[in-house]
Amino acid sequence: MFKKFKIFTAFAAFSMLSAPAIAEDVVTDFQTWGQIMANVNLGNVTGNENLKNWRLWLEGQGRFGNDSSQFTQSLIRPGIGYALNDKVSIWAGYAWAPTAEPISGAQGPFDEHRIWQQLIYADTFSWGKFQWRSRFEQRFFDHDVPDPGKNDVAYRFRQLIKFAFPMQFISPNLSFIVQDEIFIAMNTPQKGWITNGFDQNRGFVGLGWKFNQMANAEIGYMNQYINRPHNARPDQMMHILGVNLFLTF
Repeated sequence: MFKKFKIFTAFAAFSMLSAPAIAEDVVTDFQTWGQIMANVNLGNVTGNENLKNWRLWLEGQGRFGNDSSQFTQSLIRPGIGYALNDKVSIWAGYAWAPTAEPISGAQGPFDEHRIWQQLIYADTFSWGKFQWRSRFEQRFFDHDVPDPGKNDVAYRFRQLIKFAFPMQFISPNLSFIVQDEIFIAMNTPQKGWITNGFDQNRGFVGLGWKFNQMANAEIGYMNQYINRPHNARPDQMMHILGVNLFLTF
């Protein structure tokens, strides 16, 4: 177990530290992100056995930048899913992401709307828990986005892997969390704004606490690197304090 623990810790550290080599001009910022996410089993909440495989995804986020002094972005992401079995589920939904500085840059705030689809594989092993999430997004920006181009839709693929290692020697409710998510832009809808290829990476290490069967919390450090080739805005590296609450009904 401890060998696996060291391997995945090294993997996370590599993901966080390797990104700056991509570009020389990088602007850094300290941010604070808060997230509440609820996974609702419709069979449980309605008492209808026919709905036991159907799920609701209810997520809200608040992100604060410029040294956590101002609103930067919020995210409202509802969705509906279906559990194929006890390990695999498929989802689809909508997201609204009003965005301001420092992500928006000098052009000012803008709104982003997304349609998304995802597949999640989650399992428990002798050494801990593992999650694999593949998400595909169709992104729509409002008229305030500079250089909108001819294509109104930006396509993006996101791949997340996550590990939770129990820390039984301290508490049966405590876990060490390691995760990484890479973002790939699938097209170039706005020249000089979004370019096909590597978009960003988010690596996270932290601690998780299980309150009960319905609630888990995580707190830790996230490193976000945003790649902006052919863009007037510089690349960005965010050092983020992440606080997350996960609810299951």
